[in-house]
Amino acid sequence: MTSALTLRERAEAEAGRLPPLLARAEHLAGTVLLGDHGRRRAGLGDDFWQYRPAQPGDSRRLIDHRRSARGDTQYVRERELQIAQSVMLWCDRGASMRFASNDALPEKIDRARLLTLALAILLIRGGERVGLTGTVLPPRRGNAQVLRLTEMLSRDLPEDYAPPEHRAMLPHARAVFVSDFLGDIAPVETALTKAADRGVRGVLLHLLDPAEAEFPYRGRSVFESIGGELRHETLKADDLRGRYLDRLAERREALERLCRATGWRLGRHRTDHAAQTALLWLYRALDAGRRR
Repeated sequence: MTSALTLRERAEAEAGRLPPLLARAEHLAGTVLLGDHGRRRAGLGDDFWQYRPAQPGDSRRLIDHRRSARGDTQYVRERELQIAQSVMLWCDRGASMRFASNDALPEKIDRARLLTLALAILLIRGGERVGLTGTVLPPRRGNAQVLRLTEMLSRDLPEDYAPPEHRAMLPHARAVFVSDFLGDIAPVETALTKAADRGVRGVLLHLLDPAEAEFPYRGRSVFESIGGELRHETLKADDLRGRYLDRLAERREALERLCRATGWRLGRHRTDHAAQTALLWLYRALDAGRRR
């Protein structure tokens, strides 16, 4: 009976997280006013692209008589081709992401979930198909998909550092990985290499707490992983600062090299900075990759 009650309490707690996360993501997405994605060439679509002189073979129905009336040349009004693409998201939900250096800051996982879901909402509103990497939630459209994404993103993972999922990468799709990228970099290299082999281009968002970016610790300090697997105590945290920042710089450089080699883009975000800035950068970085 106890186990059943515990399971129910956990299930209710998990379900209770869905509406607030979704509401905050909807609000964040609403602060970013952007147009639909489009291919910058003529085709079927709703948005005007350009006028061009009429050519032999053009249907008379395509002639824009108002524009043509300005001179002796007949003009055709062309629309911008819009093609829905698949966007695959990976949000690191490992234990290392459940960290905040003080109560005034969100946990990294909270910010990562918020940005990932808000980006998904923007993309789905723009007509894109959005899902998670792997086989659990393939890309789809519609509000029902937003609810599925909310549920999946709300689930925590037990390991300290969760590796990115690289299975079932759809050819020529786009992808977004959001993580602190503080664990083993080999799985990240594998995921991006396999994605590049299938023509997938995307974005990495390197997300850190300000304490992880600056290492402000002094004197006696105890460093312990969220999952409890790693623990280190020192009397002189000041002495570790230089080595830590060097290692962090090396990790950033490794991520930059990996992105250059695979055609991805790298962004950085701290949890003490505005979420809207990161969301706008993610959306534009995806759009820039699409138009290349």
